[in-house]
Amino acid sequence: MHPIERRRSIAEEVASRLRHAIVEGDFRLGEALSERQLAESLNVSKTPVREALAQLRLEGLVNIYPQRGVAVFTLSAREIRDICELRLALEEAALRYAIERNPERLADRLSEVVARMEKAHASGDERAYLAADTDYHQVFFECCDNAYLESTYTLYVGKLAALRTHLSHKPDHTRRSDEEHHHMLDLIRARDLPECLAVLKRHIDRVSTTYSENVKDIAAADSGQPKA
Repeated sequence: MHPIERRRSIAEEVASRLRHAIVEGDFRLGEALSERQLAESLNVSKTPVREALAQLRLEGLVNIYPQRGVAVFTLSAREIRDICELRLALEEAALRYAIERNPERLADRLSEVVARMEKAHASGDERAYLAADTDYHQVFFECCDNAYLESTYTLYVGKLAALRTHLSHKPDHTRRSDEEHHHMLDLIRARDLPECLAVLKRHIDRVSTTYSENVKDIAAADSGQPKA
């Protein structure tokens, strides 16, 4: 029997559009979202918008407040530390297995991504660069031969990509991040797993140390406006 090809529902299409807008930074972290305005801009009813927002809530991309509405997620410095610790645990494991099991494929795929990053950087295409940055880390999971690791990472990849967009407005962060991507690729080609893991740790730790522990809302802190 031939499998039934299911068309994407309107709610799924709305979720995809909104997810993309959050990751790309079209909506700011902490920005309030109106179901009515979203429905009007997408030319749909409020029902698929509500369903889409419920899905994005499960992915951690929006917060839904009873009687108050919906807003794009934002994090405290403590929450950034926690998500970075989870990210480090997952990426260290994926990178270790990828180097052990598929070193040539890993190096080839990362070389392709780095070439895209260089092209985007040269042309000043920040969005293309950030998309390639997300793909760089996704390659670890594509090459690790562990479906459970990959599926767990997928739960957080959207939020991590949105954070990457947020941090891209800090030029020194992006410059150092780019240098580390190239360095890790060189170490992977040399099969130097210990040093590669050390660079990865510095790469991720820098995100968690961007804000002091007393910052309750990173979006408000970066805008210079206290959170109400």
